[in-house]
Amino acid sequence: MGGDHGPSVTLVACRSFLSHHPDAKLILVGLPEKLAGFSDPRATVVGASEVVGMDDPVEVALRRKKDSSMRVAVRLVKDGAAQAAVSAGNTGALMAISRYLLKTIDGIDRPAIATQLPNAKGGATTVLDLGANVDCSAEHLLQFAFMGSALVSALKDEGNPSVGLLNIGEEVIKGNDVIKKAGELLRAADAAGDLRFFGNVEGNDIFKGTVDIVVCDGFVGNVALKTTEGVATMIGDFLRAEFSRSLWTRIAALIAYPVLVAFKRRMDHRRYNGAALLGLRGLVFKSHGAADPIGFEHALARAYDAARHQLLERVQDRIAHARPLLSGGVGAVQTTCDNQQNA
Repeated sequence: MGGDHGPSVTLVACRSFLSHHPDAKLILVGLPEKLAGFSDPRATVVGASEVVGMDDPVEVALRRKKDSSMRVAVRLVKDGAAQAAVSAGNTGALMAISRYLLKTIDGIDRPAIATQLPNAKGGATTVLDLGANVDCSAEHLLQFAFMGSALVSALKDEGNPSVGLLNIGEEVIKGNDVIKKAGELLRAADAAGDLRFFGNVEGNDIFKGTVDIVVCDGFVGNVALKTTEGVATMIGDFLRAEFSRSLWTRIAALIAYPVLVAFKRRMDHRRYNGAALLGLRGLVFKSHGAADPIGFEHALARAYDAARHQLLERVQDRIAHARPLLSGGVGAVQTTCDNQQNA
């Protein structure tokens, strides 16, 4: 029911998703009269009497609309009736409801939003947080690194992905106190063998593909996400504008067209739609509110892949293994390493 377009987009995406994933099943949650026309042997409709609006305050969504489609969908995950929930609705409401119903994994203080941004190597860089936590401590950034590492390991089948800490420079001495302390914690985690820390990275490293995962606070991450979306839109606008100009401009645009179209496709945010809300005791994915059917189908596919690759279990295992560091900081890791050496 959520997003800028509601069932006019999500139902089309659901039909396409089912046709491309013969082993998948869907539970569609929403106002029964809006979903009455959807029929598929692998789809079930669960009714909800309320809808969280895109402009509803979090308090309204959490405390007053207790039979909203969003809340019913997340409850299905909590009860084990669904393996993952996907919504294009109000991000703040989805995070609040998910955190209230599912709770966070032991060792995690705050959930984070993680998604992939295209890079020059033809793949994608996983970035987190993308807006759930504007103000973060060094410990939060460390937790994000562990969760992001588990996400990439699950979805890319890569055992030890590299992690970079977003900073204003590569040097260890750069950055504010939070970033410097986070760097210390991440280096300690690397020394303990809990993750592979590359070091500090800069904004351009996201799109170069320097590392598999980039960790940052939610303010910076959200700006990076919106910048990527803007670039793809700008290229499309540029192509349309140049083809409407003089003959020579059209010829030049025609020559450059294949390269620009390929670049636009690589930067197309629809292909990377579907951000994971990591750190919860259940899988929840957030689709962009303005997603079209192609974008929302990608969000469904991302949630499906996460469920079948046991992302939740991998995150829990990664956090459990790193709990000495998460609970005690650098000193705890040093003590652990010393004990192992003595043994």
